[in-house]
Amino acid sequence: MALASELEARVWQRRAEDGPARPISPSAAIGSTDALRRLRVEELPAVARAVRRGILQAVSRTGGHLGAGLGAVELATALHYVFDTPRDRLIWDVGHQGYPHKFLTGRRERFATLGQRGGLGKFLRRDESPYDVFGAGHAGTSVSAAVGVAEAIRRRGGAEWVVAVIGDGSLTAGMAFEGLNNAGGLGLDNLVVVLNDNGMSISPNVGALTDNFADEAGAAAAAWFEGLGFHYVGPVPGHDLPVLVETLESVRDGGAPRRPVVVHCRTEKGHGYEPAARDPVTYHGVGPFDVESGAMNGGGGGGASWTSVFASGLVELAQRDPRIVGITAAMADGTGLSRFRDAHPDRFYDVGIAEQHAVTMAAGMATEGLKPVCAIYSTFLQRAFDQVVHDVCLQNLDVTFAIDRAGLVGADGATHQGLYDFGYLRSLPNMLVMAPRDGEELRRMLRTAIEHPGPAALRFPRGTAPGVAAEGPIARLEVGQGELLRSGGDVALVAVGSAVAEALAAAQSLAEEGIDAAVLDARFVKPLDSDGIAALAQRTGIVVTVEEHAREGGFGEAVLKLLSDRGLRVSSRVLALPDGVLEHGDPGPARSACGIDAGGIARAARELVEGRRCGPSRMCEPERERGSDGPP
Repeated sequence: MALASELEARVWQRRAEDGPARPISPSAAIGSTDALRRLRVEELPAVARAVRRGILQAVSRTGGHLGAGLGAVELATALHYVFDTPRDRLIWDVGHQGYPHKFLTGRRERFATLGQRGGLGKFLRRDESPYDVFGAGHAGTSVSAAVGVAEAIRRRGGAEWVVAVIGDGSLTAGMAFEGLNNAGGLGLDNLVVVLNDNGMSISPNVGALTDNFADEAGAAAAAWFEGLGFHYVGPVPGHDLPVLVETLESVRDGGAPRRPVVVHCRTEKGHGYEPAARDPVTYHGVGPFDVESGAMNGGGGGGASWTSVFASGLVELAQRDPRIVGITAAMADGTGLSRFRDAHPDRFYDVGIAEQHAVTMAAGMATEGLKPVCAIYSTFLQRAFDQVVHDVCLQNLDVTFAIDRAGLVGADGATHQGLYDFGYLRSLPNMLVMAPRDGEELRRMLRTAIEHPGPAALRFPRGTAPGVAAEGPIARLEVGQGELLRSGGDVALVAVGSAVAEALAAAQSLAEEGIDAAVLDARFVKPLDSDGIAALAQRTGIVVTVEEHAREGGFGEAVLKLLSDRGLRVSSRVLALPDGVLEHGDPGPARSACGIDAGGIARAARELVEGRRCGPSRMCEPERERGSDGPP
């Protein structure tokens, strides 16, 4: 901490020379970086207090990511104060820590709309502000993006600085290592990497790198970064604004060698708000809460979540099979594997934010007879697609993928929607793909996946799981066998996963109109229940498929291909989510707008049935494509 001590001494000397600070209104500088840079350093803590208070008040009403942003308030303030943003490029990793950045760059008044339809996004977005240089919703991207921006600026002879802010949790992502290695090799002297070191991802960090960063003097971290071609500065106290400013000014003004620089800042997740600082895991992402007490509003009740049903089922199965191991990529609590960790600590592995490594590690375990279960959100499994293909499927290895947060995810928005897993999994050789309609089916699919001698995936949404069974042995399913839940001769509703409940509700509504709808829970996206689907298609002549997934490459397309291969000529409609970016907002209205709720399903079925009843000689209203090419 020698550097920090020297800087603190110089700052206090300058404070004495400058005299007492003049009165200011902290709010005047929030929202205008030009106004912020006209303040004196001594006035910046007041700005930081106002930003922190504003974030607390806003997030307590809307919910959102809290702890990471609170811990980065001083850092964001200092960076915008020292660098000429947005001319100088400031690139944040993930976006969890970006709330104070948004507050300082003209979005203070919009925080009441955080995560709501048409409102402010939770993550960094290029279309939201010129200060958001690079969109970020996934971890580990900032350094690579900054390398690209810095090299492009250097090639055109520009003089702008590029600053990447990355947390120590995000630094466990393999992509971050790749970016640092490349930056050092290129010798980018216009690049600054700010390491926001709070010892946390969502949960406490894991891995050998964490031990290096824990060195109070920073010697281990310095050696590591210097070996990659960076000049290392730090560790610096990340909540001391005068020291932060002095440090960043020394970097900006050429006080360091002309090569990329790492500024290592020590911060506290949840800083300035005692409940979040005391319990940073709980306060990483929150719903509405009471600021004074920290108590969460609402929540609870309404039954078990899909995640908890998965977790309890895995613990139960693991008690009977010692070969089962659980693997997560820094999401022990989010995926429910924290319960598995507590029950079977010697069979639990948190590999950090490293989905690619998690999948290939699981593949290696499978070669030795273990039965690894990788619990990864749908949006994050995308990051390990090559490993799923090359390391698991091509070798037909016994790895189970428990894919949480499938479908619409609400306030987290486009970067976190789980809309593509059917498409990127059903094309792969040897892969089994399932989606449960309720909690009991989830338990049965989990057993089926684990006992299947090859790759298997089951995907389930967030929220409360209907139909959770009482305690008892978990039965397995017959692979490729759907379940006919309702017979009918007028139209076949073929649904999968969470869409099955909506199909059943639609069938009940249609019955009241005199339309007899069959409902098939397909259960399997691969292999399809080919005989069951074909038989219904032949019987009714009308098939409506329903899924909470992107239309392109999804379950409906697989069914249409099946019907074509069988030579069956039927009227059909694919109800799925449209081809395009689906933004944040309440999933209920989004489902309705896209026609995958009960009303939309009933409407599509009704139109097809009425079209057939009209016959070719009668004038009928043209069929309207709803829920397939976009919202009506």
